[in-house]
Amino acid sequence: MTRRLFSRLLLALTLGALALTNVAHAEVSTVRLSHGFGILYLPLMIMRDQHLVEKHAKQMGLGDVKSEWSVIDGGNLINDAVLAGNIDVAGTGAAGFVTLWAKAHNVPRSAVIGLGAMSTGSVWLNTNNPNVKSLKDFTAKDKIALPGTKTTALAVLLEMAVAKTFGAENYARLDPMTVTLSHPEAVASLLSGKTEVTAHFASPPFSYQELKDPKIRRVLNSTEVLGPLTVNMVFASKRFADQNPKLVKAIMAAQEEANAYIQKDRKGAAEAYLRMSKIKLSQDEVEQVLADPDTRFSTAPNGIMQIAQFMKRTGTISITPAKWQDLFVADFAGREGS
Repeated sequence: MTRRLFSRLLLALTLGALALTNVAHAEVSTVRLSHGFGILYLPLMIMRDQHLVEKHAKQMGLGDVKSEWSVIDGGNLINDAVLAGNIDVAGTGAAGFVTLWAKAHNVPRSAVIGLGAMSTGSVWLNTNNPNVKSLKDFTAKDKIALPGTKTTALAVLLEMAVAKTFGAENYARLDPMTVTLSHPEAVASLLSGKTEVTAHFASPPFSYQELKDPKIRRVLNSTEVLGPLTVNMVFASKRFADQNPKLVKAIMAAQEEANAYIQKDRKGAAEAYLRMSKIKLSQDEVEQVLADPDTRFSTAPNGIMQIAQFMKRTGTISITPAKWQDLFVADFAGREGS
C-alpha cells in the first residue's frame, strides 16, 4: 500500500469515527411530552400553546426541534407511558413520580429524574352525599373518585389527610372506597348523582366546577390539613436526560418562561387554559382559580420530602432520597426547596 493510499484510508477512518461520535452525541430532533387535564398542568399547556420548547431549543443551538404532545391523566398511566418509551417528558403527580423513582432507583434502564416541580395547589374533597360532613362520615356505601389509586398524587394526599384525622396507623381507612376515574369523568358522575360515586378528590378547576351545584359540598381542603405541597411536577427518564442535556435545559427554561407568563398575564393564561383544555368554564371562573393564593406555579419543590417520608412509613416505597435534590437533575443542587 502506498503512503498516499494509506494516508487517505487513515483520513477516511478518522472522519468516519468522528461522524459516528457526532451521531452518538446528537440530541433528538423530536421530543414527546404529556400533560394532564387540570389547571395545575397550566405551565405545560402554556409551553405547548406558545411553542416554548421549540423557542428555547433553538436558542440552545439545537435547531428546529419538534414537540409532540399527549394528554394523559392518572399517575399510573403516565408512569407506564414513560417506562414504555412512548413519552420522553411528562407532567405527573409528585407521589407518582416518587413511587417510580424509588422502584427504578437502582435499575438504570428504568431510572427517572425530576426536571422541576410544577404546581402547588389545594385539592378539595367534594361530595353529593348530604350525610357526609367530614372524613368521619364516609361509610362503605360511598365511593371516592380519584384519577388513580394508591400511588398517585391525590391518593397519597388523601391518605395523608386520613392519617391526620384518624391517626397514622389508620392512613388506609378510606382506600377501599376509592375508584379510578379521570377528573372530567368524576365531575360528570358526581354531578349526575346516578352512579356509585358520592365524592371526588378534585384538583382545580374541577373542584370549583362541582361546587357551583348546590347539591355539592366541600368536605376537605388539602392545604388546610397538610399545608402547601407540590402536587404536580415534570420528569423524564434518566436515560433521556443524560442523552439530551441541552434539550432538557431548554425544556426547563421553557417552563420558567411559562411560569413568568402566568404570573404576569392572568387573563392570557386563562385564555390559554380554556383553549388547550377545552373545559367548559368561563374566562372569569378560570381567572378566579388563578387568583387563589393556594394555586402557585414554581419549579421549586414544596414538601416533596414530606410526601416521600410518608410513603416510606406506609410501605408504599422502600427507599427515600437523602435530600430532595436527589430527585432532580443536577441544576437544582443549589436551589431552595423542600
